[in-house]
Parts: sequence; structure tokens; C-alpha cells
Amino acid sequence: MIYLYLFITFFEIGIFGFGGGYGMLSLIQGEVVHHWHWMTTGEFTDIVAISQMTPGPVGINSATYCGYTAAINAGYSVPMGILGSFVATFALVLPSFILMILIAKMFMKYMHTSTVQSIFEGLRPAVVGLLGAAALMLMTKDNFSSFTENPWQFCISIFLFAATFVGTYWMKINPIRMIIYSAIAGLVLLY
Repeated sequence: MIYLYLFITFFEIGIFGFGGGYGMLSLIQGEVVHHWHWMTTGEFTDIVAISQMTPGPVGINSATYCGYTAAINAGYSVPMGILGSFVATFALVLPSFILMILIAKMFMKYMHTSTVQSIFEGLRPAVVGLLGAAALMLMTKDNFSSFTENPWQFCISIFLFAATFVGTYWMKINPIRMIIYSAIAGLVLLY
């Protein structure tokens, strides 16, 4: 039965996931962690980290890993977890595939009209909001610890967050390098 729910959930995310993979992350987390409780926030954070390090779009990678983890956490075997990956990935991609086929010709014809331009101007702030929500939803005790429980881990987490922000935003360091640097720092400082 979980496969039907996976399909419906990720199909809906595929329909409303404007802004690409990063925009989808808050939608995915809201569904798989908070609504369905298929995984914990910590597991979802690990999925996001793995999704960013593997080739391909982060939203599709996240759906693949979430489908697998949801099936495994529901007590299914590894082959059934792989089926969960397929179902979630297929459901996420299907709306875009259908919409692109249906509107490709119309979009090219009407792309420069004021109505279409107004729609895109309205979507841009919503996309930024979704990206901001994804970032804020990952700022939890599972990811940063807390000052009362583990002050060392909390301070290191805040430092790594700030260093990564400064490194990618102002110093223009490649995000892949920042991920590697943060992983090494976490290994050295928190192991």
C-alpha cells in the first residue's frame, strides 16, 4: 500500500514543485517527514546531502532515496525498497513530462505575451520562498544539535554553516569543494 501513497505524494510534489530540485526539498520534507512520518528529519538531511553529492538533479535524487528509505522503514526488503525508489522517481518526473509534451508548442507561441510574462514574474518570488523554506526547515536540532545537549557540536555546526555561507556566497568557492571541506572538518572536529 505504501507504493500507492508514494506515487500520489511524489506526483503532487512533481505538479507543485516549482523552482527545481531545491524548491522541492521543503515540499518533500513536509510530506515524507511531517505528514507521512516515513523517516526522521535526520534521515531526510542525510538524503539531501547524498542527493547533492550524486550526479543528477537534487529533487529527483531526493525522491529516489526517499522512496527507498520509506519502503525500507516500512519493513520491506531491499528489492521492494528499490521498487519504492522507482515509484517515487517516476511519480515526481511524470507531471513534468506530461506538461512539457502538452504545452511545448503553446509555450513557444505565447512565451512573449504579457500574460505569460506576468505568470513568471509571480512565480519567481514563490520559488525564492520555497528555497528559503527548504533552508529553514533543515535548521533543526537534528542537524545542528543544541547548545544545552552538546555545546561543542552546536558551535562547530554553526561555524560550518557560517563558513559555508561566506565561502560560497562571497568568496565564490565551488559548492562541491565546500561540501568536501565541511565533511573533512566534521570528521576531524566531531569524531
